[in-house]
Amino acid sequence: MDMLWSGWGDPAEAAPLPETVTGLLRDLLGVKPRPAEPLRLEDIAVPATPLDPAALRALAEAVGGDEHVRTDAGTRIRHTRGKSTPDLLRIRAGDVSDVPAAVVLPATHDDVLAALRACAEHGLAAVPFGGGTSVVSGLAPARREPFVALDLRRMNRLLAVDPVSRTATLQPGLRAPQAEALLAEHGFTLGHFPQSYEWATIGGFAAARSSGQASAGYGRFDEMVLALTLATPEGTLETGRAPRSAAGPDLRQLVLGSEGAFGVITSVTVRVRPVPAVRRYEGWRFASFEEGSTALRRLAQDGPRPTVLRLSDETETLIGLAQPDAIGAEGAPPNAGCLAVVGYEGTEEDTAHRRERAAAVLRECGGTYAGTEPGTRWAHGRYSAPYLRDSLLDAGAFAETLETAAFWSRVPELYAAVRTALTTALTDAGTPPLVMCHISHVYENGASLYFTVVSAQGDDPVAHWAPAKRAAGEAILAAGGTISHHHGVGTDHRDWYVREAGPLGVDALRAVKQRLDPGRILNPGVLLPTD
Repeated sequence: MDMLWSGWGDPAEAAPLPETVTGLLRDLLGVKPRPAEPLRLEDIAVPATPLDPAALRALAEAVGGDEHVRTDAGTRIRHTRGKSTPDLLRIRAGDVSDVPAAVVLPATHDDVLAALRACAEHGLAAVPFGGGTSVVSGLAPARREPFVALDLRRMNRLLAVDPVSRTATLQPGLRAPQAEALLAEHGFTLGHFPQSYEWATIGGFAAARSSGQASAGYGRFDEMVLALTLATPEGTLETGRAPRSAAGPDLRQLVLGSEGAFGVITSVTVRVRPVPAVRRYEGWRFASFEEGSTALRRLAQDGPRPTVLRLSDETETLIGLAQPDAIGAEGAPPNAGCLAVVGYEGTEEDTAHRRERAAAVLRECGGTYAGTEPGTRWAHGRYSAPYLRDSLLDAGAFAETLETAAFWSRVPELYAAVRTALTTALTDAGTPPLVMCHISHVYENGASLYFTVVSAQGDDPVAHWAPAKRAAGEAILAAGGTISHHHGVGTDHRDWYVREAGPLGVDALRAVKQRLDPGRILNPGVLLPTD
């Protein structure tokens, strides 16, 4: 099944907002209903492909036939940009300025190499496309020239499982649920469950340094990767032959997070773990975000480490966004404080032991046990927030997210700075927002903050968001945070990433790109400037 072209995921999963929520949006934020009915897919005018017959023939020969090179309007629209709120607003308005000239579907590593050679020969840019879930403009090259989307959906196999070493080798187009199902047949799990889980792919996880909701227990995706194969216009790069090595810099780190700018990931070897016998999620309440943050830091630094550990601030808890499928239901009491979701996965004995010790720490830090219902509800609705975002857009609201991370000592300053920047910028634009936040991932030395912003759309919703996004980016860097914790860089974050990396760091990355992609055909303008 293809993802909804004008929104997130499966259209059958979307639901309109309850009247209680639309009334709140109207009264609190001044949200007005949409002025017109949305466009239909067939209403969007897409220009004919600009590719000449020779280029189309070369691409078809590269990937095994004409049927694997698609130029129809519907396919090209579905491969236009990603799923950020500006992406959706633009496609809903019929803006196809970033539409690919063709969608190419390779099936093997050699197909990808051949397709890249064909692109280089015919002056075409190439953008790897997995699940299409990018929210940082990672699928729209900056140069205004013909480009092709390399859709990796045919590369969707589990290639190998090593039960002794507990590793698995997967192709990049394998969606996460398919990967979990195939690994489960061997008794294993990857343990990687980001909010994009239902649609994102293995290759995308590696290319964007994804982090899943159970990262406290299983780690980030980049920590799971043991080996990678990369197809580039200059040939094949193989990385990783042992779990750890002192043989020079780790080239895996050059590929992880490269977002298709250096090459196309064609296989990933990851560590896997046994399917847990027990999964238990529960809720804890704290009087303040500061108090809850201290509790999470204690667990992250001194243990025991739960598998899932996240904390919503007072606003997010009160609105109910900590449990997205509960929006519109009976709300939390005014003195709800902050809700933490704590989860344990593993053997019966291990989870019971960790849970008992963690509970003692949480109580010592001021936490009150809220039972299993909040945790169970979170687990049930853990992938529903993007559908809620679409429902908010349908109702005439603007809703977007952004995330960052910092060392623990900088987290309070970062939290305050980003909230202030977003609130001030949108209020100045005449659309005062609701700004919510949660700690989404924890580490011994720091944590990630994930912000959700809801406001009225204003006269031009895409333009109205741009100053707020810039203000947030400046606040993040000034407060010592990173411009992206798990969404990636794309073109949205590129200029701030360049400042993070510094001139010498950027020059080093440019040198890598020049060696692997001398024609600069790979995702131009994503990650690095095009000049």
